[in-house]
Amino acid sequence: MKIGIIGGSGLYEIDGFEFVEDIELVNRYGKPTDKYKKFYFEGCEFYFLNRHGHGHKIPPHKVNYRANIYGFKELGVEHIIAFTAVGGINRLLKPGDILIPDNAIDFTSGRESTYYDEEEIYHIDFTNPFCPELRNVLAKSVISVKERFYEKGTYICTNGPRLETAAEIRAFWNLGADIVGMTLFPECVLARELEICYANVSVVTNFAAGTTTEKLTVNEVLEVMKQNNEKIKLIVKNITKNLKLIKNECECKRALKDTKISK
Repeated sequence: MKIGIIGGSGLYEIDGFEFVEDIELVNRYGKPTDKYKKFYFEGCEFYFLNRHGHGHKIPPHKVNYRANIYGFKELGVEHIIAFTAVGGINRLLKPGDILIPDNAIDFTSGRESTYYDEEEIYHIDFTNPFCPELRNVLAKSVISVKERFYEKGTYICTNGPRLETAAEIRAFWNLGADIVGMTLFPECVLARELEICYANVSVVTNFAAGTTTEKLTVNEVLEVMKQNNEKIKLIVKNITKNLKLIKNECECKRALKDTKISK
């Protein structure tokens, strides 16, 4: 099985993972944000991609999401697990907590969000934006690490790169959002359009704006991600132990069926 991992460069060194090669791609949507790093582990092929590029030089609104996800498709990847840093809106959430969202809200704008905007037009069903089978794998993998986590929640995606206002966070809470980040969309949509299973693991790195009196800083985010890096690596290692839960009976593999409107 081929598994795609989207995250930061800190994930590239996991005990037991055999590094194979760097793969540099350019496709019809341009150049992905970084090279794909291929690893072998327990009979699986893992392809790691740094979403923001080497040195974190690409802001969320300028990531070439279409090239990134299409690159995974070219490599034959059928399952993508995306790691993201988020702010906690729900007051139950504390920095360091892990959440595997089951739904999402898109507040981005100006991003290339579909592969089908020219001759072929598809309107995919996105009632459930994440693969239930892959979410189940992730839940079991996190449980194995014995970390505090939440198996459900709603991720709201803003455009960035600025952080949100306190009023925006209050509005997002009223909309039903539990966490806020900047990179989920259109990444998850593009994966569904290519019929790739996609699930997200969000690490709460800070309290969202207005939910605390403390000033939000990038240092806080980086420090929490650094502290959580080892547990994220353990979660990735545990994925192979739970792949038997994948039956390929999800709707992801048939996402385009009966959705084409162009003639």
